[in-house]
Amino acid sequence: MAKALVGYLGGPTAAQSHQTALLKRRIADLEAEVLRLKIENDGLLTALHDQVDSVSPADLLEPVSR
Repeated sequence: MAKALVGYLGGPTAAQSHQTALLKRRIADLEAEVLRLKIENDGLLTALHDQVDSVSPADLLEPVSR
């Protein structure tokens, strides 16, 4: 029924189509940003795990030099 009403009313206006295109582009940009941040986070976690794995018990007993 909704399709029939939209068809009857003439469909979306040019402004609505433009707004939809802008929103779809913004969603794509945000999805790309989320993916980039996930990749960056994974790299940081890997680096952190590498640092933690390289610490020995003897390192923990040494005083920190300032």
